[in-house]
Amino acid sequence: MRGSLYEVRQLLKRFNIMVYTGNDADDAIIMELELKDIFEMGLIEEEEYKRALLLLRSIK
Repeated sequence: MRGSLYEVRQLLKRFNIMVYTGNDADDAIIMELELKDIFEMGLIEEEEYKRALLLLRSIK
C-alpha cells in the first residue's frame, strides 16, 4: 500500500507538487485532486493518470 503512495508521490514530484499531511488517506485525497489538475492541463497521458488514480483509490 505504501509503495503505491510512493509511486504517485514521485509522479507529482515531477511537477514540484509535494503532499504530506501525515495521514495516508488524507494524502490520497489531496493527491487525487492534484493529479486531476495536471491531467486536465494535458501534462500527463490518460494511461498514467488512470494508473495513478487506481493506486490512490486503493489506499482510501
